[in-house]
Amino acid sequence: MPNWLVKWCTLGDMTYLPRVADTVLSRRLQSAGAVLIEGAKGTGKTELARQASASEVRVDTDPQVPLLMESDPALVLRGETPRLLDEWQTQPTLWNFVRRAVDDRRASGQFILTGSATPDDDARRHSGVGRFSVMRLRPMSLWESGVSTGAVSLAEVRRGGDVAVPLGGLTLENLAEIVARGGWPATVNEDLGLALDYVADYLGLLAQDDISRVDGVRRDPMRVERLLASLARNTASEASIATIVRDLGDDSLDRDTVSSYLNALERLMVTDNQPAWSTALKDSATLRKAPKRHLVDPSLAAAAMRANPQRLLQEVKTLGNLVESLVIRDLRVYASVERGQVYHYRDSANREIDAIIDYGDGWIACEIKLGPGKADVAAENLKAVVSNIDTQTVGEPDALMVITGTGPGYRRPDGVVVVPVGALRD
Repeated sequence: MPNWLVKWCTLGDMTYLPRVADTVLSRRLQSAGAVLIEGAKGTGKTELARQASASEVRVDTDPQVPLLMESDPALVLRGETPRLLDEWQTQPTLWNFVRRAVDDRRASGQFILTGSATPDDDARRHSGVGRFSVMRLRPMSLWESGVSTGAVSLAEVRRGGDVAVPLGGLTLENLAEIVARGGWPATVNEDLGLALDYVADYLGLLAQDDISRVDGVRRDPMRVERLLASLARNTASEASIATIVRDLGDDSLDRDTVSSYLNALERLMVTDNQPAWSTALKDSATLRKAPKRHLVDPSLAAAAMRANPQRLLQEVKTLGNLVESLVIRDLRVYASVERGQVYHYRDSANREIDAIIDYGDGWIACEIKLGPGKADVAAENLKAVVSNIDTQTVGEPDALMVITGTGPGYRRPDGVVVVPVGALRD
C-alpha cells in the first residue's frame, strides 16, 4: 500500500485513520441526544467514538459497572459529554437509563453507545425514537485505508462532476490481495501475511465462541465454518435458505437450524445482506424481494473458502463476486454521508442492476464489473433496465455508473460514467 496515500493523524501513542463515519457521527451528535454505533467486531467502533467523546466507560470490562448497575446506574452515565458507553449491550438495561437521561437533560450529543452484537428486542422495549440515532460502522473502504486515490467523489457523481481517471491504478493482482486482506483497521498497515492470519483468527473465534455467546445457544463450530463457507460461495447472490441447506449437504441441518445460525450471524453483524429495491415498473413484471447475500467484509468470504490471493487469481469468477461485495461495502460507506441506502434490483424477467443507491431525494444505478472490457455492455444494460422503471414515480436517476475493478474513469457520450473502484471516495 502506498504510504503517501494514507491520511492519518497521531493521537498520543496511537495512530487513528480518519473515517467517513467521523462526519456522520458529528452530524448525528448535533441532532440526537444519543448516538448508537453498531458494527461487527474489529470495525473500529471504539476508536471512532473516542474521537468525539469527552469521557468513557468500558461497560464490558470495567468491574465496577455491574456493581453500579445494581446500586446506582446513574453513576455509570455521569461524566463529561459526549460520554462513551462502550459495548453497552453487555448491560442491556442501560438503554432505558440512557433514554431517561436524554429526556431529562433535553440536550443533544449526550451519549455515544457502541455495540458489536444486537441485544434481545426486550432491551429496547422503550422506544428510542427522537432520542437515539443509529449508525452502522463497516470495515474500512478503499479510500479510508489509503488504497483509493479518491479522484472521483460519489457525491459529485450525483451532481454531474468530473470522473476522468487516467490509465493505471489497481491491477487484478492488487485486487486479489485487497480482497483477501480486508478493511480491518487493525491490519491496514500490516504485511499481507499478518492480515491473512488476522482474518483466519477472526473466523475461528466467531465459530468457536462468538456465535454461541450472542444468545447463549451452543452451536457446533464445524457447522458454523461450513455455513460461512456456503455463504462465501454464494456471495453477491440471492441464494435462499433452501439453497444454502442443499449446499451444506448435511442431513442433520434443516431449514430451521440454518435459520437460527443465520440469525445469530446477523445479530453479530457478520452478515450484511443487500436488500431488494422496491419501485414501480412500466410493464407487468414483478420485483423479486430476496436480498443479496454478503459477509460484512469480502476477506471473511475469502478466508471461509480458504482462498488466498494466488487462488483468487486462478478463480476469476470467484474474485469477481468478491470484488462486487467489496464495491457494495464501499458504496455503503460513501453513501452514508448523505444517508444513502444501497439496494439491488431484479425483476421477474431477470432484468437486474447490481446496486441502486437510494438517497430519498435521488438515486444512482450501478453495474459492477471486474475489468474495463465489459464496461460498454454494462452501460447498455443499465440504460435498458432503467428504461423499464417507472421514473414518473421515483424520478430520473441522478446518474448511471459502471464501477470497474481496474481501468480508467471517463464519461461516455451517452452520459453513463465509468469509474474504477480504486478512484472512488465519499
